[in-house]
Amino acid sequence: MGKLTVRALRAVLVVVLTGTVFVQALMVWTLISGNDPEDGSLPLTPLRLITILGMVSAQVALVCVWRLVTMVRRGTVFSHAAFRYVDGVIGSIVAAALVWFAVTAINAPGQREDPGVTVIMAGIGVAILGVALIVLVLRMLLAQAARMRAELDEVI
Repeated sequence: MGKLTVRALRAVLVVVLTGTVFVQALMVWTLISGNDPEDGSLPLTPLRLITILGMVSAQVALVCVWRLVTMVRRGTVFSHAAFRYVDGVIGSIVAAALVWFAVTAINAPGQREDPGVTVIMAGIGVAILGVALIVLVLRMLLAQAARMRAELDEVI
């Protein structure tokens, strides 16, 4: 992985992490200060809490990707320690799917006349779980490559 690629990826990770922390802080401030402009059309307080949790799952994934990029730069990505970070990414994606299903459940009562929106939202949640499965397959490929590398090291 080239230096420019690593720097660009890290810049994106820093911007996204900073943005999510900023939005979380604003949401927490709104909840604590009591200045929630809830008009009754949607339950904004539960949605804000769920959004904060969703951002935490994204932040966990960002930190894990940062650590994996560091391991790639050092050439240690085929070590056993990399699996912990890949598992962190998988867990955060599953958590994001669960958060999305919670948003779908909160939004569903308002969609009684048009349940198609709820079905589409549930489909998006299933797609998020599909991404977790893709990362799980990539984890298995990483494990296989690590085994092959260990076998190659023994031969050499």
